[in-house]
Amino acid sequence: MKSLLAICLILVATCAGAGAGTGAAPAPAATVIGGEVVEVLEVESYTYLRLKTQNGETWAAVNRTPVSKGAKVTIANATVMRNFESKALKRTFQTIVFGTLAGAPGTPPVAGSGAMGAHAGLAKGAEPGDVRVAKARGANARTVAEILTNAAKWKDQPVLVSGRVVKYNPGIMGKNWIHLRDGSGSAADQTNDVLVTSMGQVKVGDIVTVKGIIRTDRDLGSGYTYKVLIEEATLQP
Repeated sequence: MKSLLAICLILVATCAGAGAGTGAAPAPAATVIGGEVVEVLEVESYTYLRLKTQNGETWAAVNRTPVSKGAKVTIANATVMRNFESKALKRTFQTIVFGTLAGAPGTPPVAGSGAMGAHAGLAKGAEPGDVRVAKARGANARTVAEILTNAAKWKDQPVLVSGRVVKYNPGIMGKNWIHLRDGSGSAADQTNDVLVTSMGQVKVGDIVTVKGIIRTDRDLGSGYTYKVLIEEATLQP
């Protein structure tokens, strides 16, 4: 509990310290946790680390990467998740920190919004203004609105969709999270923004075409549930 309290205080302090001003967005801050590795558990996609920090011990999970016991590490973009079940380890962690291992090969820079904003705000996306992207061509090509309106009908089927990236959060739970909009649908009925998970890398503002599988009523654990997702997506040329 002491460790969890300390981590939560770090998160609160980070958000409170962002600052405010008229006519300008506050400067974002990153959340980091550092400590000594006292135990390492590896599964297919993740490396689990038991860390000894200045505020006590805590578990952390990062994209799989070689880490030695006794190493001093820093977890960037850290967010606390409660009662997280690892099916690979057949274990439930009362509390665990998800983030990216700072300095690891292929680790993206510390994102300004941090993983807390990345994961907790995935369903909202950004406000990109006027978006107009032509519908993809080919078998199973759909617009964003068509996917969100007919998701139950096309559940577990492949889909091809084009859109502008309006929000991008890399390296969260072993995936990159991409919000796409193409100008179809409306914010009022939440049919204008589709969430895609992929190993592909993009940036906000890119216009991309992805191919993936429509999933519905996805429960990723720890209270993160999504009515519609496009998963296992790959970027198309």
